[in-house]
Amino acid sequence: MAKNTYGTGCFMLLNTGSTPVSSHHQLLSTVAWVGPGHRPLRAQACYALEGSVFVAGAAVQWLRDGLGIIESAEQVQALAQRVPDTQDLYLVPAFAGLGTPDWDGYARGAMVGITRGTTRAHIARAVLESIALQSADVFGAMSGDSGIALKELRVDGGASRNDLLMQMQADFLGVPVVRPRVTETTALGAAYLAGLASGFWAGADELAAQWVMDRRFEPALAQDERMHKRGRWRQAVQRAKGWVNP
Repeated sequence: MAKNTYGTGCFMLLNTGSTPVSSHHQLLSTVAWVGPGHRPLRAQACYALEGSVFVAGAAVQWLRDGLGIIESAEQVQALAQRVPDTQDLYLVPAFAGLGTPDWDGYARGAMVGITRGTTRAHIARAVLESIALQSADVFGAMSGDSGIALKELRVDGGASRNDLLMQMQADFLGVPVVRPRVTETTALGAAYLAGLASGFWAGADELAAQWVMDRRFEPALAQDERMHKRGRWRQAVQRAKGWVNP
């Protein structure tokens, strides 16, 4: 199972079970959790592969604070929906370099495909697409490391409440995106572990029973359109890489 947290950045985790997995696609191997009574880093720990996107919701904050295009982060969806597409505009928000799978600290932000017809609505839509496209790169790396075609992505975090962004994510992945009723899952998970350790809950099955789906976003983009979009995105990323000379 894989899930992605949408906040200032994005952080995706793939549960790999009781055995740590070395990545061949620029992911990080990490401990997901250790059950009550287990000491960290023993075999009973549950491991994960992790991918990091440095700038996600921070790009929306940049629209608000840096460019003044919106007055609040909540306005970005309505603005982006004023146009049906970006007209081949791509924003690579490498404001602090690029994370997974590129790991380029010398990359810097780039906007390519600007024309006289580009409006603030196109820029807002390109920002949302950049979050979903970066996450799609991480998801692809996880599929490559796991050797299986992941069939869905669970999501959480404040930006996961943006319906347009979640639909974009499903479209660019080609698999459903599933949002829970409680989107602050990181904090909830910490509380669950504390509850398990204290005996408030008897086991993981009891916790799983409390998970409730809010909405399931089904992909609506044709395969050829999806591949074209992701190919153009990777072209834009290549233009942003190595911009600062070491």
